Amino acid sequence: MIKQLAHVCFFTENAEAMVSFYRDILGFPVAFVMNNSDGGTPFGWYMDCGNDTFVEIFDQVGAVQEWGGEAVELKQAANVHYRHICFETTDIEALRNELVGKGVEVTETKKGIDHSYQAWIKDVDGNAIELMMYTPDSLQFSNRK
Repeated sequence: MIKQLAHVCFFTENAEAMVSFYRDILGFPVAFVMNNSDGGTPFGWYMDCGNDTFVEIFDQVGAVQEWGGEAVELKQAANVHYRHICFETTDIEALRNELVGKGVEVTETKKGIDHSYQAWIKDVDGNAIELMMYTPDSLQFSNRK
């Protein structure tokens, strides 16, 4: 039986910058690092998002070296099924101001049709990230009323 989302995984050619973004900009600490069996070269980072949920970041070359397969060209494609990940916040305006202060481009905050507040950013690889703050009227909780 499924309990909750466990993690989202990204392969990247910019591991250092991706880890820095999720750690230093969004504030997710590194829970642990996975090292290659070749002598301990880091190739995977688990970023702790709270409540036993994580963002996995893998250096593509290191992952292929460790697990096999082949490296592929990583690029943003207009025709993919992935659209975005979403992080919940308790104070969207304070978070937005903090991110703007760190030089991150953040959309204006708006209330969506689900009655939740949202703003959008991108990580260093261009992956879309929604920032969401629920309200008492958020449709996500409509089955709880």
